[in-house]
Amino acid sequence: MILNFKHGEESWSVEDEMQCQYFSGKKPYGCNECAVNACEPVMTVLQRIHAGKKSHECCDCRKAFPSKLELITHQQTHTGDRPFGCNQCQKAFITKSALICHQKTHHRERRSYACSKCRKPFPWKSKLTLHQRTHSGERPFTCRVCDKAFVVQTHLTVHQRTPTGEKPYECSDCEKAFSKKAQLMIHQRIHTGERPYGCSPCQKAFITKSALIYHQKTRHREGKSYACSKCGKAFPWKSKLTLHQRTHSGERPFTCRVCDKAFMVRTHLTVHQRTHTGEKPYECSDCEKAFSKKAQLMIHQRIHTGERPYGCSQCQQTFVQKSDLTNHKKTQHALGKSHGCSECGKVLSSKSTLIIHQRTHTGEKPFKCSVCDKAFTSKAHLIVHQRIHTGEKPYKCSDCEKAFSTKAHLMIHQRIHTGERPYRCNECQQAFIQKSGLTNHLQNCHAQVKSHGCSECGKVLSCKSTLIIHQRTHTGEKPFKCGVCNKAFTAKSYLTVHQRIHTGEKPYECCDCKKAFATLSTLIGHRRTHTGERPYGCNECQKAFFRKSALINHQQTQHRGKFSMQ
Repeated sequence: MILNFKHGEESWSVEDEMQCQYFSGKKPYGCNECAVNACEPVMTVLQRIHAGKKSHECCDCRKAFPSKLELITHQQTHTGDRPFGCNQCQKAFITKSALICHQKTHHRERRSYACSKCRKPFPWKSKLTLHQRTHSGERPFTCRVCDKAFVVQTHLTVHQRTPTGEKPYECSDCEKAFSKKAQLMIHQRIHTGERPYGCSPCQKAFITKSALIYHQKTRHREGKSYACSKCGKAFPWKSKLTLHQRTHSGERPFTCRVCDKAFMVRTHLTVHQRTHTGEKPYECSDCEKAFSKKAQLMIHQRIHTGERPYGCSQCQQTFVQKSDLTNHKKTQHALGKSHGCSECGKVLSSKSTLIIHQRTHTGEKPFKCSVCDKAFTSKAHLIVHQRIHTGEKPYKCSDCEKAFSTKAHLMIHQRIHTGERPYRCNECQQAFIQKSGLTNHLQNCHAQVKSHGCSECGKVLSCKSTLIIHQRTHTGEKPFKCGVCNKAFTAKSYLTVHQRIHTGEKPYECCDCKKAFATLSTLIGHRRTHTGERPYGCNECQKAFFRKSALINHQQTQHRGKFSMQ
């Protein structure tokens, strides 16, 4: 393919440009922006990139690009054209870089430089030299500012950009900048649609190698050959089986010298010890944020790259973390749920969760607290409750040392550090830290379908049960009476809350500050002072608030003309 460039009356092709550069050696034009010397046609493309001019438009999706070459690469995502074929396995790719990457990762038989320590082969001697430094510990490239040493010169160069904040690699599509060229290349695949890492068993393709590896581990497990004699679970490596068997034996051979806490895996002990030392060795090269675990850094970096490797097979929605995908499947698609409740029709994923759910109908609470006699429908709920008495908070945040009584509270809290907001509104794309934030947003900003109308006043409600309670405001019926003061209520839940005035019970305790509340709604409102969540947003000025009442007050005082009649 010959790529033609135009400038004025002259027409140039890639062949002409190659002759200009490599045969005559003439590069008469210097770019003022990036100091590159080049031929006239190449300089024209460069100037378009710097000026933000995108004159080459795709006729299929109207997306524009600064050069014809980028447009041609993009159009291949529409046509299905894959001009770069692998001569080893007949696979084809959109770009040459994707083909080279494929050949390096899938056809390794030509590698001739093997490491004498671990026998790992490499295609070039220079790669072997770098690898051998992992065994010798040699780090010849030292930072003059902080004395930190690196194995590779490029790692030092990237490190030196951290204090200056320099991000020299800018995306020509959205102007997002990166400190590493590799990060820019990954990010640009979001725009081009390129997915160079293909799975050979199922032909699925991925933006990053890590996403492909995860896919192959979770979807194609036929290679697992080490089975557990206790539960039959299979593993691809013997070491993984050994670790798994400790879950049955209870063996925890790695003990912390500071607090005597024991762990099944040495790496878990290493990470735990950082809670005592405060060490956070994994630093983000984009924003200087540091983490105690490499996995946390990888999740955090997806905020910068835009990578969302966990895709839902049902609706194509993508997620930053696996836990968010799992939660999405449970709440949106009810995958594999086969156990239905005979009382209310609710479908649950397992028989055990169905049994616990049915206790909400029967009133059965077989698990009683030995301290305060409060009873619960499940043992898990009792264990969490008992932490109120013991003060135990076993789930600690590795970023800020804050501790929580439940794993769920810790996961919600950690989203403050990672910036993750997994609950997204399908109407306006606004995202939230917690599901309750999304629910409140939908109720306040997007009028959802309400099909149960009151025959007295015409008010429409979302479900039949709330309609029945509402109709009692017209009939005056209050079937739920307090045994202490004879006050009556339209709903049983209102009576339950009222009775706490007499008993002094405040069952909803904040896991952060120990403050207790009589109702769940007041606890949820209070929790937002810790999480920083503000789910009630003003449509006029984008200000957000902890409580709905604060939003209403703001709208009435600040936007009086628009909200005074509401």
